[in-house]
Amino acid sequence: MSVDELREYGLAEMTDDEIRNFLSNRKMGVLGLPGEDGPYLLPLSFGYDGDRRLYFTYLLGAGSRKEAMSNAADTASFLVFAVDTMYNWQSVLLSGSIAAVPESEWDDLEEIMGDVWRPDLFETASLSGEVAVYEFRIDDRTGIKHQGLPPALEPDE
Repeated sequence: MSVDELREYGLAEMTDDEIRNFLSNRKMGVLGLPGEDGPYLLPLSFGYDGDRRLYFTYLLGAGSRKEAMSNAADTASFLVFAVDTMYNWQSVLLSGSIAAVPESEWDDLEEIMGDVWRPDLFETASLSGEVAVYEFRIDDRTGIKHQGLPPALEPDE
């Protein structure tokens, strides 16, 4: 079924303000990079500037696939979602471009990246590993949500 067909069941498109608010209150999503055998998908925490940019911190190893694919990508996608119940969920899909941020600009991102969630394992490993920061520039965004009631609780018409 299409989004249009699902509207009668309570699916709604999110406004730009709802999308901005949603992204401001989320910390995790899935980055999709184009690959030869299909998309390369990475769960990542992110910082959001409140407008048109997301920021990711990469912990890099030798021959990092995500670094190589990010550097080669002309376009990328990022999916952020939240599922509270099967009747209450939201999803935002972003498309845009991704590029490394020069280390000389990292201090400017301190406020945005300050409260980004990171697994403790990554925090410990980043002390001894190489780190890079990437910027995702949002070209297009769409958001959908369903915030209905279970069928048994829907009011009779």
